[in-house]
Amino acid sequence: MSAVVVDITMSLDGYVTGPAAGPGNGLGDGGEGLHDWVMKGSTEDRAVLERSFEQTGAVIMGRNLFDVVDGPGGWNEEMGYGAKPDGESQAPIFVLTHQPPAKTRLGDRFRFVTDGPESALAQAQEVAGSKEIVVMGGGETCYEYLAAGLADVLRLHVAPVVLGGGTRLFPAEPGTTVPLEFTEVVSTPGAQHLTYKVAKK
Repeated sequence: MSAVVVDITMSLDGYVTGPAAGPGNGLGDGGEGLHDWVMKGSTEDRAVLERSFEQTGAVIMGRNLFDVVDGPGGWNEEMGYGAKPDGESQAPIFVLTHQPPAKTRLGDRFRFVTDGPESALAQAQEVAGSKEIVVMGGGETCYEYLAAGLADVLRLHVAPVVLGGGTRLFPAEPGTTVPLEFTEVVSTPGAQHLTYKVAKK
């Protein structure tokens, strides 16, 4: 069975975007520093990315994130989850949504799931083989998988920025306890790459 990995970058104060995130402003106001480790990181940062891409068999994301990556200024053949310089890209992506869009810019790599996170996971398991299923965002979708006990691993990339507001990974109000066991850290100037096993109840 494929491991389900929640994989997301977070600021030191717990935000995965700055304020006013949306199409054309995917990381929100002032949020660009979150992904400095991706765009201009070290050799170690690139190794973290490459390992994740190679291990990924399917991806799950929420509709808000899809609208960002499919919108103007979003992903293209050379930019996106698992994209390679020659345009090759990996893993199909399952998008949680209430209503599929009438048309998409990025084509048939995306599959829209309207009946919940368990269904998206089941469909991802059918295509992932022995590779990982990566829940990549946004924050609400990542937390939903953690809180429901559907994730096996939490991989946090903690960027050295304080945003002061935006989209939280963990809710401000009391939420579900998620027991974690620390397994690995890769420390670079761009991020602390922290990996935890989710301890099943």
